[in-house]
Amino acid sequence: MDPRLGRITFAEWTKTYVATTTDLRPSTRARDESLLKNHLIPAFGHSSLTAIDHMAVRTWVADLSARLKPASVHKAFQLLSKILRSAVDAGLIAKNPAERVPLPRKEQDEMRFLTPSDVQELADAMDSRYRAVVVTAAYTGLRIGELLALRRSKVDLLRRRITVVETLVEVKGHLIFNPPKTAKGVRSVPMPNVVAKELERHLLSYGDSAPDSLVFAAPEGGPIRLSLWRRRFFLPALGRAGIEKARIHDLRHTAVAFWIAAEASPVDIANRAGHSSVSVVLDRYGHLLPGTEDKVTNALDAMALQVSQGARNRR
Repeated sequence: MDPRLGRITFAEWTKTYVATTTDLRPSTRARDESLLKNHLIPAFGHSSLTAIDHMAVRTWVADLSARLKPASVHKAFQLLSKILRSAVDAGLIAKNPAERVPLPRKEQDEMRFLTPSDVQELADAMDSRYRAVVVTAAYTGLRIGELLALRRSKVDLLRRRITVVETLVEVKGHLIFNPPKTAKGVRSVPMPNVVAKELERHLLSYGDSAPDSLVFAAPEGGPIRLSLWRRRFFLPALGRAGIEKARIHDLRHTAVAFWIAAEASPVDIANRAGHSSVSVVLDRYGHLLPGTEDKVTNALDAMALQVSQGARNRR
């Protein structure tokens, strides 16, 4: 390998990497731009690619870990590793110096689960235009971006199903409709009667009859800007309902808890939630699965007892 190839600076190579990376969602591209500006370029921008060694990356990770949450460190490191790996693929450096760098342990975000009565009180405390947001999120598990992108044509009240094909995100002040991140995110979600009735009332009172119209719109019309909606409607409703430290995403966690209480299988939960695999469900919510150990243990005892009884009968 020609050592002169690695003399290009990290900042110069990053421009090439960004220009030739075409499979990013707008929100991901905006996040990467922020990470580059705030963490990667200040640390490595003036260094040549060959000057970035394993210890330089380890030292950078340690410095970030002292200032940022583990999840943020992981995201910044992943981007650095991708850029350096692309330099390896392009023949500029022999190996990726970010390989086998230890990262801080990511702590699982504490999940808040609401009870059915909590959901009822929060819905009652919510502005009537958005009461159905609470009920739908808490019983179908739709992400808030999926709810805010929901079109009237995707709500089938007769068959009690919601079809998820879009999500709404805000990127640099602009509202953008995107398909879900993964193929599993595109799904048909069954809704119980409590949701169907709530959505029917909502559509009669606030809905537009056009099939392409948004089910939930801003008070002045058009898509809802989540950060503003949260301040104007969600947080005041939490206060009126007397519910502390709950996030909008906790309504999705609540839905999963309800499904588990209803003895839904992990496969059914993954399908309803749009998770990429059953393992995601087990990792995040396995501790909620009621009596799994006892069920297995009792089943094993029943198997052994059946064999033992059969043996006695043959005697």
